[in-house]
Amino acid sequence: MSTYTEDKRKVTTHRLSEMKQRKEKISMLTAYDFTMASIIDGAGIDVILVGDSASNVMAGNVTTLPITLDQMIYHASSVTKAAKRALVTVDMPFGTYQGNAYDAFASAVRIMKETGADALKLEGGEEVIDSVKKIIAAGIPVMGHLGLMPQSINKFGTYTVRAKEEAEAEKLVKDAHLLEDAGCFAIVIEKVPAKLAERVASELQIPIIGIGAGGAVDGQVLVAQDMLGMNINNFAPRFLRKYANLKEVITTAVGRYIEDVKHCDFPNEKEQY
Repeated sequence: MSTYTEDKRKVTTHRLSEMKQRKEKISMLTAYDFTMASIIDGAGIDVILVGDSASNVMAGNVTTLPITLDQMIYHASSVTKAAKRALVTVDMPFGTYQGNAYDAFASAVRIMKETGADALKLEGGEEVIDSVKKIIAAGIPVMGHLGLMPQSINKFGTYTVRAKEEAEAEKLVKDAHLLEDAGCFAIVIEKVPAKLAERVASELQIPIIGIGAGGAVDGQVLVAQDMLGMNINNFAPRFLRKYANLKEVITTAVGRYIEDVKHCDFPNEKEQY
């Protein structure tokens, strides 16, 4: 069990800032339902991300693009009921903030009012900065997301490492500063060279959370089902460390249950009324 379960104080954006200042790494995992969120929160995680990756993990879609605002609100509502300590951040789904700042504001308000979440996350830099500013001006905390941006997969055409070339790297640094200046409390940087992520973390005052961005950033995020070994498509990028093999554990348990039912071993006399 994590030693961080002893600290029962609610994690806030201010506490994350303090963690960066004292060089304490920030832990972040995804959750999309009450049960998983309860377990992760109880283990002492700092931030729970209700990611639009629910589109892949929960709904079986190839990309994150199909998930809707209503679906994200459903998942986030389930998670916030479970999270007692962690700061709950919700991804704004594709199409809810890229058009104009007023639509983004309306979508952000819906998520916050209907879920009880603590913060929102948006992908992009300069292209969505007006939406970021509008949402923050309403008092809603915003986490940025740069580097590989899954909602832009059709533009990129690949999930390969981003910002390897100087021009894209410099744009990422510029966008990170823009997001900080706009008032973002943190930024996720996904799948970029470790040296670039280290540079961003050193230049910015707000926490930088990495996924496939090396160890010199201020924290790490993974999809819970990936790190728990539950992924059924053998997803195994270099940055993923598997801490369990729950796919094997669950398959074995279900197999035993089937055998017990078929052979009339379940339920036994003690398991009936």
